Order: sequence, then C-alpha cells, then structure tokens
Amino acid sequence: MFITIFSCTAALAQFNGTSYEDLYDSETVSSFKSHIRYLSAAALEGRGSGTEGEKMAADYFRNALLGYGVDVLSPEGGDLFGIRTESGDTLTSRNVVGFIQGSDKSLSGNYIVIGARLDNLGIHSYTIDGQPASKIFYGAVGNASGVAMLLELARMLKTNEMLLRRSVLIIGFGASQETFAGAWYFLNRGFSDVSRIDAMINLDMLGLGTTGFYAYTSSNPDMNTLLRMQEGELLPVHPQIAGAEIYPSDHRAFYAKEIPSVMFSNGRYPEHNTEKDTQSLIDYTMMERELEYIYSFSLSLSNTNIDLAFRPDEKFSEKKTSQEEGVIPYYECDIKPMFLNSDDPRQFMEKWVYQYLKYPYSAVKDGIQGRVMVEFIIGKDGKVRNARVVRGVSEELDAEALKVVAASPKWKPGRVNGQKVNCSMTVPVEFRLEKRGKPSFGFKRHSN
Repeated sequence: MFITIFSCTAALAQFNGTSYEDLYDSETVSSFKSHIRYLSAAALEGRGSGTEGEKMAADYFRNALLGYGVDVLSPEGGDLFGIRTESGDTLTSRNVVGFIQGSDKSLSGNYIVIGARLDNLGIHSYTIDGQPASKIFYGAVGNASGVAMLLELARMLKTNEMLLRRSVLIIGFGASQETFAGAWYFLNRGFSDVSRIDAMINLDMLGLGTTGFYAYTSSNPDMNTLLRMQEGELLPVHPQIAGAEIYPSDHRAFYAKEIPSVMFSNGRYPEHNTEKDTQSLIDYTMMERELEYIYSFSLSLSNTNIDLAFRPDEKFSEKKTSQEEGVIPYYECDIKPMFLNSDDPRQFMEKWVYQYLKYPYSAVKDGIQGRVMVEFIIGKDGKVRNARVVRGVSEELDAEALKVVAASPKWKPGRVNGQKVNCSMTVPVEFRLEKRGKPSFGFKRHSN
C-alpha cells in the first residue's frame, strides 16, 4: 500500500488478576506479565496504527521508561507524524524515543538503536447473517512481547549504563504495520544524527518456547561475527542465525539507510495475526532467557571495537562464497562440528587454545592486548585447515593465535542432511593484561 508520511505537530476484558503461580515469579517475569497484560488488553483494541489504542500503548511505553529512570526525548504524546494512505485517509501515529548515555568519550556520540513496534492489526469488522460483528487482534506475541522485552532491556541497560561505551536509543515505533512508517519517519524526519547510528536491534514476536529463537542480520558479516562471539558466553539460550528474513519489520528501514541491523524473533506461529494471539501463548521462562541473551548482545554491540559496516556490495557474500567453495558456515550445520565430543566452541578454546597459547614477551612489554579473530575450516576429515586472521591486533598476537588454532587436533566434522561437510568457523582469541602487566587468556575474562 502506498503511503505518504508528513510531520504534524480502562477496564480490561482479558483476565487482569494474579494467580497463586504468579507469587513465585521473578521480578522480571512479573514485569513481563504486567506489560503484556496491559498492551494486549481489549481496551487497547488491538493497537491499530493511528488509533487511540496505539496512543495508549505509546503513553504506557513512555511512562514505563520514565519509571525505569530512562531519559525520554519525545514529548508527552510522542513524536507525532501523519500517514496519508492511498485511499486518502490520514492517520496520526507516534514514536517514543528513550536515551541512555554512553560512558566512553570517544564513542558516546555514536548510537545503537534498539526498537520494537507498538502497533498491531487493531479490530476487524464484518457481518454475520446481516448482523455487524468484530474481532480484536490482541497481539500479545505480536508485538506486546517485543515491547515488554524492550522495556525490561532498557531497565537493565539503564541500571548498568556505565558499562556502555556507545549511547543507546530505545524506540517504540508507531505504525509499523503501515510499511514501517514510524521507523522511516525517525530516520528521515525525526532524528538529525542518523549518520552516527552504528547499528540497530529490532525485537519482534518473542517469548514463544516452541518455534525457535532466531537472529536475522541479512548476512551482514560484522553482525554475524558478533553473534558468533556470543557463542562463547555462558548464556541460557543462543539464537540460530537465520539465512532468510524471519518477518518483515522495522529493521528494513534501517537497511535502507545502510545501517547494520539484527532482528531477534521467534518467527511466525499458528496464532499469528489472529484473535487467538493472547497472553496465554507466552512462555515467560523462555522470554526471560531470551532477555538475558539480548542484554549480553546489546552490551557487546555497544562496546565492540569492530568498525561495523553495512557493506552492501558484500551483502549475502558470506553464504554465497561458502557455497561456491563447498564450505558451510558453522551455524548452518544440522550437526555442528565437535571438539572432544562437544559442539560448544568453549570446549575448543578452553581445552586447546588457552592451554597452549603463549603471550609474546614483546607484546607484554609493550602493553599490547586485544582480541584476535581467527577463521578456519574444519574439513570433512575433521582436520583444521586454511586458518587465517580476519581481525588482528598486532603482528605478534596475530601470529600466536593463528599458530595455536592451526595446530588443532582433529574434530568430528559437521553434517548437513546426514552428510559430512566442510565447515567454516570463527573464534575470538583473547589476550588480556591484568594489573601489573600479568598476561591472561580466556572467555570468562573477555570484554569487547
């Protein structure tokens, strides 16, 4: 549908009480339930774009951010914009933008955007036997869950804001259902410093325990590298990197501006875009696990030394190159390669790399430290070959990391459709100097 965007200046029908089970909820789960209960209530009438229900959702989002101590850049009522549809109708929607200040003098002027859509499909009116009827698309999973996740993520980031190097913009997007109008307005009319946005995280349809947990990056190499680096963290859940777009959402507007982006989602589900999308679908335990992962990733993204690039000329190149060379990326293997009977990359790092890695004396003397990214191929025969440094620190550290990885014992090869495959893998090799210049290695002590 063609649209034109221009600038312009409760009783709940669903169950609103608590049960005995709620008494055992963690503080985070309790907050999730409260957010989703309100946002998916009948009183908001499905939060259709430009409706009073969407405005109520935006007001709730703004007040929740303020309650968590997050600075809100948007005025009361939100950042308003108009949408003129092809039919000539005009809708008024709004974004709500929160701000968390970064602590690094050199990077705090750059931004990470983390957003979620506020709206859903609203109400559908129809007739049965000549009588008017209607149904509400409550949108508990799509996308009250993403908004709830964003609010709790904002709370965690605000509490730990001194850990953030880049500043973070927390955005509830209006009129996403109208071809991502809120995201478009923010990037083209509402924010004057778009060139300093380094990356975007989009949260849409989360909290389902049965459909999977996915990260879609449009195969951006830098975002994929950061996701793989998270695989070494002790986190309760890790997403699968999706090769195909999970769901069209606000990240598309950021792609159009060539801003590296990742969408976290559980993907489509049977009740998607129906009146059955209610709070009863949410798996709050899974939602809490996903929050822990997304928080960790958000910190990494805010703090990374990687010079994030969109690189449109290399879009989809990683997958294409691997296919042309007969090499499958690690995350696309049905059965991932195993080192010492474990498919967890930490096993390789802790049992091999950090056992034999030596900190070059010259690097210790000169105070050189950092993370060396080493890419290599695990062949069908289990042998490691073609190891190379894809992001280095110094000649000495790069050479030492490469030497140890290349000398790896054999792995159990990965498999796709039951067949052994050549598999590419990238690992971060951390060199860190503790106080008094003492060298140390390992996943547990690394930070971006």
